[in-house]
Formats: sequence, structure tokens, C-alpha cells
Amino acid sequence: MSMTPRATLVIRGRIASLAGDDGPGWVDAIGIADGRVVAAGSRDAVAAAAGPGTRTLDLGPDEVAVPGLTDSHLHLVEAALSRSRVGLEHAAAIEELVGRVRAGADRVPDGDAWIEGAGWDPDAFGRWPTADDLERAAPGRRVALWAHDHHALLVSDRALAEAGVGERTPDPDGGVIRRHGDGRETGVLHEAAARLVAGRIPPPSVDALTAAMRSLIGELVALGVVAVHDPGGLSQQDGLRGPIQAYRALAAAGELGLRAHPCVRPEQLDAAEAEGIRSGQPLGPDPRDRLRLGWLKTFADGSLGSRTAALLEPLVRGPGEPEPPNGGHGVWLTPPEQLRAQATRAASLGITTQIHGIGDAAVRVALDVLGPTVGATPLVPRVEHTQLVHPDDVPRFAALGIAASFQPVHVRSDEEKARRLWGERAELGAYALGAIARTGALIPTGTDAPVEPIDPWPGVACAVTRSAPSWPAGTPPLGPSNALSLWRSLRAAGVDPARSAGERDRGRLVPGHRADVVVLPAAALDEPVEAGGALWHARPRLVLLDGEIVAG
Repeated sequence: MSMTPRATLVIRGRIASLAGDDGPGWVDAIGIADGRVVAAGSRDAVAAAAGPGTRTLDLGPDEVAVPGLTDSHLHLVEAALSRSRVGLEHAAAIEELVGRVRAGADRVPDGDAWIEGAGWDPDAFGRWPTADDLERAAPGRRVALWAHDHHALLVSDRALAEAGVGERTPDPDGGVIRRHGDGRETGVLHEAAARLVAGRIPPPSVDALTAAMRSLIGELVALGVVAVHDPGGLSQQDGLRGPIQAYRALAAAGELGLRAHPCVRPEQLDAAEAEGIRSGQPLGPDPRDRLRLGWLKTFADGSLGSRTAALLEPLVRGPGEPEPPNGGHGVWLTPPEQLRAQATRAASLGITTQIHGIGDAAVRVALDVLGPTVGATPLVPRVEHTQLVHPDDVPRFAALGIAASFQPVHVRSDEEKARRLWGERAELGAYALGAIARTGALIPTGTDAPVEPIDPWPGVACAVTRSAPSWPAGTPPLGPSNALSLWRSLRAAGVDPARSAGERDRGRLVPGHRADVVVLPAAALDEPVEAGGALWHARPRLVLLDGEIVAG
């Protein structure tokens, strides 16, 4: 007969275990042994589970413990690499972009080296940037700068010329080459067109990747993030080399500092089939049991900011705004019939699919495609982003068994665009966490870093407030009917991601679950949730992973 091991560590204080289906699940203590919770409840009950030499950790009266968070959509490798590139976030004018790129070029004096960066927003500039702007910043250099949403790439004249992209180059399937009125290319490549240049940029070495990942993982854990679902890179992937190699190297060395489910892209399915890897299974030697294959990540459409989200009705075109792609109906990066073929093949290989779907047309097609694959693999099929949902499709997630993956912090950054470009649709169907959660569907949440910062707490708060401190005074919440309660938001950031990954032993602080614990200032949970309040700015005081202190 197996016996529950005696607790070797007892944590006492206010602990939100998230037991049950809703609410905090308060307990006064938990006991931990061998990296798992072995007891939870009153102090006396947990004390009875303690053994000789048990250590005790008493929380302060101003502290509270919650389960560790999972970022269900974080491009970890890309976010790590972005730290060494030109940052264009919050650049408010073209001249600011020019200045930052010029400074970046000065740091890389080799005239043949690439200058890479990300974060520019055409709405902040009042126009789309061009290759001519880059010539003023870095004449004759190879430059490639992703937009803030990573769905458009601004490149220099040299980069275009070396890629053979010119006035007569046709738009590739699923992509758009932005052009001047006379037909000349401007330097902005939307969606699949970005691969015309991005594929020519030399990839970083595995050593460079692992070094960058180690640093970022330390920051994530200190923020209370104990697991990530990494949807993969931005450029064409080459087999299972590069990022997957880096994850495997860290795991094999016992140096992967959090749990990770990296995804594969359609072009990697052949390599995945050759290795026989399946969703939810280990990716190789891993003494800490932290690395498992995630999903096939594929794309239905583009993005809101790039005007390439696939919509049932066209976006609202403002006065003087350039003609958007496809008359405002967006761009299909992958045609529906091809999405279906990808998901069907992946399921036959034991790999679950998640589909990037921003616009309501893309979300509808993603549901159609994923429905027949539900139950074929251990993980839950997901629609990623789910930024605009038609009311008829809201109940389909729960009915089909498909998860709606959200990044609530996009409410902060996209509110003005959503209201302007989607009109009245935005109030009801944009970032519809509340409506979909009420149907009983899983709603795993994350940040989408490096599109957004890695800090998870503004997103946890934004799901509740539907507003942000950076908005102009008097701006009303976006779709307040879609707000979550505090505890539903915390479950969406911990329980739902684990369940979508087939992990029934994570996300709560209950017996049998992994002992991933985050100690927060009590004000983060006790004070009313407000834009810019205590939860928004929460900073863990202590983080435990598998019952071991890893931060604080």
C-alpha cells in the first residue's frame, strides 16, 4: 500500500488554493513533500501531516500565497532575443524611430551585419514608416524591424534588393507587399510577405539562444511565472533545430528554470513525424521533467494593427486612411481548407493544433477546423488570441471542447484601435473573456510577449478592469460585460493553461498538485481591482517551483 509522504515543508498563512471550480479556496496551511502538495487545510490538519525535521514557512500578516502562473502564449525565445535588439516600443514619431535605429547601427559597426528590432506602431506615427526612413538612419545597411504586433516587417532598401523584392514582385499567398502609389515597394512587408526577407537573416546559434533564454527565464520566475506555452518563432523554422534545440539543451542539463511547452509550426511536422514526438510527451532527456511538446501552431489570419485580421464584415475605414488589404476583410494567412489539412495531419501524428485567430471570420473557421480533432490527442485544441468573436460563435467553444486563449493585456494596448476599426462590434465581441467563460469553456491567458511586456500582472488585472491607467482620462472600459472576477482571472492564468495542456496536477495548491507557490503582498488581492492598482503592480516576494525556493 502506498502512503502519502510526510510533509518536509509547511507553509502557514492565508493561502488561496484555488480548490474547487470557483473562488479562492482559502486554506490556512499546506504541506509539501517531493515537490508536491501533500496536505492542505487547517493548521492542525496540515501539522498532522508533518514529519520529523519539517521546516515551517510562516507568511506575514501582509502576505498571501497563490499558485504559480502559466503564461499560455509567450514567445519565450523571441522575447529573450529581443533584449539585445533595437526596441521601438512607445516610439511616438518617425524621427524617434530614425534616432533609435541610428543608435542601434552605431552599436553594430559591421556594415554587413543585420540591424534587427521590433515595436513600431504606424498609428503612433500617423503614417506607415518606409525604407526611405531607414536610409536616413542607417544608409546602405541591412535593417529588419518587426511592427509591435509582429505581423508586419519594415526592411531597408538593401534588404529588399538582396531578397529580390522589387516593383514587379507579386504579393505571395497570405502576404502583402505595401507599395507607394506608383507601385514601388515601401519597405513594409505584411504577414507571409515578411518571409521574403526574414528568411535571409542568419539565425542565432544555440549557445546564443540558451544564454538569452536563461536570463529571461530568471525574470519570468521572479514575476511568478512558473510555466510557459511558447507558440514558436516568427520566421520560417528549419526542422527541429534552433529554438527546440535550445530548449532541449537546457532541459538535458537540468537548467530549464520553468516548465515549458514549445510548439511546432506546419513546416516542422515532417521532422516531428520522423522523431515520433507527440503533444504532451517529453522532448528528450530532462531530469527535472519540465519540457514537453506543445501544439502545432498555425495561422488563420493577421492582426488588428496591421489591418489583416480576417473579418465577417469589413473594418471601419477612417478619413484619409489608406485602402486596407482585401477591402478591409483582412488576409487569410492560411486558407481554411489548408488549415483543415494541417490540423487533421497533426492529429494523426498525436499533435494537437492551436490556430491564431484574431478576426471573427478567422475565429469561426478555426472552430470549424478544430472541432473534428477534439479528443484525438491529450491536449485541448485552442484558438489563439480570439480578439473578435461573433455572438453566434461564443457558445461553440464549450460545446466543442475548444479553449479560447486570450491575452487580456491587449485590451490596454488595442482599445483605441479596436473601437475605431471594429466599431460597435468591439463593445460586445472584442476580447470576450467573460462571455466565453460563462459558457464553461477554458480561457487560458498570457501576455504574447514580446508583443507585450513579460509582466503577467497587468493582464490579470486588465481582465477584471477592462481598462488601463495609460488611457486618456474619461475613457470608459472596453466591453465591461466581458470582465472577469478576480478569482476567475487568476484561474485563467493558472488552472486553465494547465488543463489545456493536459496537466491535471498543476494550477492549484491541493494534494497531489505540483508545489508551485507565489507569495504576494496581500494588498494585491485584498484591495479593489483597479487600473494601475495593487494587483496591476504586484511583485512576488517569494516563488517556489516544485517546492523549492527559486526567487525571493
